[in-house]
Amino acid sequence: MPMFAFLAAAAILSQAAPAGAAEPKTVTVTARSTLDNASVLGAAKALKAGEYLWAPQTAPAGPILMVVNLETQRAVVYRNGLPIAITTISSGKKGHETPTGIFSVLQKEKMHHSNLYDNAPMPFMQRLTWDGIALHAGTLPGHAASHGCIRLPAKFAQTLYGATPLGMTVVVTKREALPAVVPAGDVIAAAAKGGAPIPSDRDFWEPARSPTGPVSIVVSTSDRALFVIRGGWIIGRAAINANRKISHPYLYSLQSADAAGARRWARIGLPGQTVDEDMQLGDIDMTAATRAAIDSVLVPGATVVITPDALTDVSSLKDFVIAK
Repeated sequence: MPMFAFLAAAAILSQAAPAGAAEPKTVTVTARSTLDNASVLGAAKALKAGEYLWAPQTAPAGPILMVVNLETQRAVVYRNGLPIAITTISSGKKGHETPTGIFSVLQKEKMHHSNLYDNAPMPFMQRLTWDGIALHAGTLPGHAASHGCIRLPAKFAQTLYGATPLGMTVVVTKREALPAVVPAGDVIAAAAKGGAPIPSDRDFWEPARSPTGPVSIVVSTSDRALFVIRGGWIIGRAAINANRKISHPYLYSLQSADAAGARRWARIGLPGQTVDEDMQLGDIDMTAATRAAIDSVLVPGATVVITPDALTDVSSLKDFVIAK
């Protein structure tokens, strides 16, 4: 189905919903409907408050990533690097702004009640921080209106809840950003361009600290250090050498890995980047032992963040926020 026809059908379905229905603007997608990167932004702009598009057949399987845009009050869901859904949202109002950053879903609960705001119901809650930021079903007035959470249309929140795993990566930004599939060639690579890094007495590798959970590799070019986080806890630190300076973060999501070890990555644009910019761990020197440690924990859905921010004083990254 062409995108313009797809959107027209969505509008008709929205108008045909019965007055007073709890969810008047749900959108049913036919089995043949698909989305593509080129039309996502236009489709997102066409949606009215409370509307969404859901086309899971675009990518039936693979790791899921959600990109939330606070400026446009829209979110796009990607699976295996391809867009499968677009929705309107309502984020934090003035004084309770939703933080930008890179988060992992820490907890899921079908019916949660707020500990901070009069026991307010938060259906299909997916927690992003331990201090109260979450995805959940709620009222969408067409603008930022929450106390910091990201409200979603009720039926969309339910559908997303059923499709997403614990540990899903959620990027919250103020910039319209589309993932791009990184060509063949591993994001995780020992460059050997600037020489072996000098080991630090702060380096360690203790995977037993957190045996399971979502994996993130965070490289701080300021600290000249690489951190491995699993389940919200740092399980390893290693010295690195950066071969060039950067001024803003870079984010990659591992989409798949085959039996031969070849990996397929999606790169997510973050604030300050241009379309043709790229920064991979191929621009980072690390020891063979560090590379082996990373290889031992990487699974589809893992993220790699390369940032100029200093992280030396971080002891735990339970609430993992990088992209300010």
